[in-house]
Amino acid sequence: MFTSSFRSFTAFLMTGVLATGSVVAGAGPASANPHILVDVASGQVIEHEEAFRKWYPASLTKLMTAYVTFRALKAGKLSLQSPVTMSPKAANAAPSKTFFRAGAQVTVDNSLKLLLVKSANDIAVALAEAVGGSQDAFVGMMNAEAARIGMSDTHFVNPNGLPAKGQYTTARDLAVLAVTIKREFPEYASYFALEGVDTGKKTYGNYNMLIGRFDGADGMKTGFICASGFNQVSSATRNGRTVVSVVLGAESLAGRTERSADLLQKGLTAQKGVGTLAKLAPYGEQGTQAVDISNEICNPQAAKVRSEGRDDAGRMIIKSPFVHELGRDPVYSFAGVIPGTEPPPPPPADKKKKADKDQKKPVKKPAAENTSAKAN
Repeated sequence: MFTSSFRSFTAFLMTGVLATGSVVAGAGPASANPHILVDVASGQVIEHEEAFRKWYPASLTKLMTAYVTFRALKAGKLSLQSPVTMSPKAANAAPSKTFFRAGAQVTVDNSLKLLLVKSANDIAVALAEAVGGSQDAFVGMMNAEAARIGMSDTHFVNPNGLPAKGQYTTARDLAVLAVTIKREFPEYASYFALEGVDTGKKTYGNYNMLIGRFDGADGMKTGFICASGFNQVSSATRNGRTVVSVVLGAESLAGRTERSADLLQKGLTAQKGVGTLAKLAPYGEQGTQAVDISNEICNPQAAKVRSEGRDDAGRMIIKSPFVHELGRDPVYSFAGVIPGTEPPPPPPADKKKKADKDQKKPVKKPAAENTSAKAN
């Protein structure tokens, strides 16, 4: 058995990973488990199931946020050192987030790191505002790019993937996006393979448990909301061959890791595909709205099953022969604010109340000067 040093998951999930190197069935997938596996160079689809079923992307949305940003960089609209300002709207985004205060500035470079590793929702909004001028304008750019590259069953409502009516995608469309990013922007591949980030105040490990633990793993993004289950887009490269996999609706972090590892291993060793991604015709149940599996994922029994997938020390057990221990501390890349740009924290509530109270006290008039007194 191997004990991984990976840490920092969502608040309701305990930290730690234990890779056993054995094949054991997980807790069972959700009612539907769309997935697809594609060779990047040839576009050959190696395996797919329910690839056209509409699904909530959750934080996989940030892949498109990154892609639109890459396009803006290529067009010269901004540079990697351009400042991204945390607006009040960005600072008020729901977690996962950096908690940088409104007014703080982060470079585009560090914003991309925090977006893709920390999966920071506040950074996604700030980056959208920096690139698009406003979040709404940026979302319009996201949907325009989705249509341009052939994501025919995708619609974005926000840049971070937080729950929103009308936001949906498919495994097939996410594969299209992942392949497009890999082909069009190899110069930015390193952002997806970071093991962790360091803001100068706190370190965060990558939510993608394949990085550093699956031979050849080099990306890409994870996502979770109750309605979607545990999603993951993964990539790996060996001997010059790169494949991407998409797993939607897994029952746990461990489940999506194991399924992704199995698919990547198959893709890197498979000889033939079943056709190209471009020619994959729609099939199966598609629907007009994204499938909502909240009742299956966010209930006491499901939480109990996930907790049972941990050892006595609370470490998550990864049951895959293809996932091994990291064997060292993660390498963290700096991704903090631009020095001097973050406003000071507000005073504690009790001190603020005292200050407000003092301001309301009546001002006493000074005593009249005694002009008859002699100076000594």
